[in-house]
Amino acid sequence: MSTAAVSTTAPGSVTVRVPAKVNVQLAVGAARADGFHDLANVFLAVSLHDEVTATPAAELRVTCEGPDADQVPLDRTNLAARAAELLAARHGLEPAVHLHIAKRIPVAGGMAGGSADGAGALLACDTLWGLDSSREELLDICAELGSDVPFSLVGEAALGTGRGEHLTPVGAGTFHWVFAVAEGGLSTPAVFREFDRLTAGTDVPVPQADPALLAALRSGDADALAAALSNDLQAAALSLRPELAATLDAGLGAGALAALVSGSGPTTAFLVHDPEAALKVAAALEASGTCRTTRTASSPSPGATVLPR
Repeated sequence: MSTAAVSTTAPGSVTVRVPAKVNVQLAVGAARADGFHDLANVFLAVSLHDEVTATPAAELRVTCEGPDADQVPLDRTNLAARAAELLAARHGLEPAVHLHIAKRIPVAGGMAGGSADGAGALLACDTLWGLDSSREELLDICAELGSDVPFSLVGEAALGTGRGEHLTPVGAGTFHWVFAVAEGGLSTPAVFREFDRLTAGTDVPVPQADPALLAALRSGDADALAAALSNDLQAAALSLRPELAATLDAGLGAGALAALVSGSGPTTAFLVHDPEAALKVAAALEASGTCRTTRTASSPSPGATVLPR
């Protein structure tokens, strides 16, 4: 973990940049007794980032700027606030910090924006308070915060098992993406409930990583990766938001190699060959009227990183 540098945002402040993710494989098992699902979740961090700045304050406070900032909760339900509270409690401290989020990752879009903010706040506070926590302690707190938070801390590419929190790094070449941001969000719990409804009475396989997909990731072969992309939550997301099918079709019609719902949605992801193709697909998607806006990105991207002074 980067733990030494301090940002120029304000005297005594620390800023951490943290990436969004796309799930290039999301295999979902049947619901467990605790309500979670076992997963084989192949995460890929992409070059869309939030930045979380931690500054000493009289009490815990969260502010946010950027697209969709009005949709970000600023109370103790925000994962950034919860991260500060958990870290402070472990060390007998008061979470006296102002957390400011520069929001660029789509909100409630299936790209782990909230999880990214939790991981970013955790590393920012750890650095601000001079705790020098081990990687293992930070990952333990991340797992307590949520299933996607550990990957937001680690970044790059990894296979997540259990409910996604147990990570094994995997190799990945460079890939290029377009993300179509939908109007409104989708609740991850609601998508999992719809998955359970759609699969009720069926034999849901034990989730396993696809060897062909992992090989395609390592090789950097976009065509091979396109053939292997999969998301077991896509049918549930489309059931709740049928209009996403038109977005997927528009991106494929514009030349994307493959399209899928990102995580629990409603953001949709399009794999392309290169940055030029990304611009073409993004323009076609925006012209189609099937999405609110688009973002282009590459992968993999580093995990939570303290920005230099």
